[in-house]
Amino acid sequence: MKAGHEIEVLIRAKYPILYIVSWEERRVEEAVAKVCADLKRTLHTWSITQGMKPPVNRTTGPVKPTALPGELEALALIHESPEFTVFLLKDFHPYMRDYRVVRLLRDLAARIRGRAQTVILIGPRLELPTDLEKDVTVLDFGLPDNDEIAAILDKVIDAVKDNPAIDSKLEPAQRELLVKSAQGLTLDEIESVFARSLVEKKRFDIEAVLEEKKQIIRKSGLLEYYAPESNLKDVGGLELLKDWLHKRNSSFTDKAREFGIPVPKGILLLGVQGCGKSLVAKAVAANWNLPLLKLDVGRIFGSLVGQSEENIRKAITVSESVAPCILWADELEKGFAGVSGGGVSDSGTTARVFSTFLTWMQEKTAPVFLIATANDVTKLPPEMLRKGRFDEIFFVDLPDGPEREEIFRIHLAKRRRDASKFNLKTLAKATEGFSGAEIEQVVIGGLYIAYDAGHELHQKDLLAEAKATVPLSVMMREEIDELRTWAELRARPASRVDE
Repeated sequence: MKAGHEIEVLIRAKYPILYIVSWEERRVEEAVAKVCADLKRTLHTWSITQGMKPPVNRTTGPVKPTALPGELEALALIHESPEFTVFLLKDFHPYMRDYRVVRLLRDLAARIRGRAQTVILIGPRLELPTDLEKDVTVLDFGLPDNDEIAAILDKVIDAVKDNPAIDSKLEPAQRELLVKSAQGLTLDEIESVFARSLVEKKRFDIEAVLEEKKQIIRKSGLLEYYAPESNLKDVGGLELLKDWLHKRNSSFTDKAREFGIPVPKGILLLGVQGCGKSLVAKAVAANWNLPLLKLDVGRIFGSLVGQSEENIRKAITVSESVAPCILWADELEKGFAGVSGGGVSDSGTTARVFSTFLTWMQEKTAPVFLIATANDVTKLPPEMLRKGRFDEIFFVDLPDGPEREEIFRIHLAKRRRDASKFNLKTLAKATEGFSGAEIEQVVIGGLYIAYDAGHELHQKDLLAEAKATVPLSVMMREEIDELRTWAELRARPASRVDE
C-alpha cells in the first residue's frame, strides 16, 4: 500500500512527528502496526478515553498504561520513553490549540529528532498550528484502492459462498463495475454496503453502493444527489449528442485505460431553454449507472471571509471521493454571474471561486464527468469555453418536425396514452418553434381540457392547447437567432441538421 510504504520510509528516516489525515482509524492503526512489526518497533496507542495502551502482546513496558488519560501526561510519557518506540495518538488535533501542548510537542520534536522514535498523530481533519509547521510532516492516507476493494469483495464472497439463499457469483464486467462503484467509500462503509446488499437483495447490487454514496453527499450539504429516473430513451431527438455519449458509455473501465483512452472530462450544453439540457444530465447518469451530483453554486457562497473558497474546494473533494460520478452544473452562467466584474460587488469572491473551479476542470484526474448547461453564452467568460475545459461543446436547438413527433410520443406514453391514436405529424406541424418543455405542457394542458369536458384525450384538445400557447421562440426570436449564429461556427450540433 502506497501510504503504508510512505509511513515506513518516514519512520526509518527518523522523522520525529507525523500527522496522518484520515477518517479510517482502524485501517491506519493496522498499517502502522504492520510497519512497526517489520521494523521491530514497539507500538503504543493513546486516546483521551483509554489513555496510553502498551502493545497487544505485552502487559508491561517502558511506557505504562495510565488511569488518568490526558494529553499532557501522554506527551510526558513519550518524553521519557526509550528508542525503537512508535506512539500513535488518536484525535489529538483539538488539544493543539493549547499553548502548553504546542510547546511540549516542539520540545519533543527537538528531543527525538535523529533518534529511533516517532510520534504519529491521526485525525479526520488537518488542524496544525503555525508554530508546529516545521516540526510536523503531514500525510494523506488515501481511501481503499481497487486492489483493496477487490480483496474485501473476495473476503465477503468467501464468507457467503456456502449459503444457497445468496447469489454471490459475479461476471468479470459486473465485478469491475461493483469495485469501481465502491471507490470513495471507507473500508468500514464498503464492508457494510456489501453486507446490506446481500441482506436486502440476496446478491451484490450496485444500487446499494450508490445509496451509500448518497449519504456522503447529503452530509456534505453542498451538493445534491439525484436518483437516476430518466433514460436517454426519454430524450426526444438529439441523435448526435446521444451517439457521442453512447460511444463513451464504457470509458470509465480499466479496459479503456489499457486501450489508451483517458477518462472523459465533460461536456457543455448550450441552447434554448426547455430543450432537454437538464434532462440529458439525468439520463446520462441512468445510462452509465453512475451517481448524479448537482452543484448549486448558490450553496457555495458563504457569509464569512474565505468560506466560499473553502466550500468550492470541499464540493470538489466530495465529488472526487464518490467518483466515478457525474457532476451536473445547471445554468452555469447564472451561478458565476458577475465574474468578469473584477470583484466590485463581492471583493473578488466570485472570481476566486470561479478560478478554483476552472483550475480543477483543467487539471482533474479523478473520473468526474462534468455536464454543464447554459442558456446565455454571452455571459460565460471566454476562458470557460477554451479547449481543454470540456471534451465537447454542444448546441441544443429547438426540435425539428420528426423530433417534435418523438417528443409527443414520449410524453403521451408517459401519461399512459397510445400515441398511435394521434396524428403526430399534424401535432408536430401545429407546434413548430416549440421547445420540448412547451410540447410537454401542451400534452398536460390537453389532458386538463379533456378531463374538464369529461371525455378521453383527443387530437383536438392538443391542437387547441397548442394554438393557445405562445412559444419562447416567438417571444425571444432575436436572442435565439443570435445564439444560433454564435453556435454555428463554435459549437457542435446536438441534432442532425436537415439538409
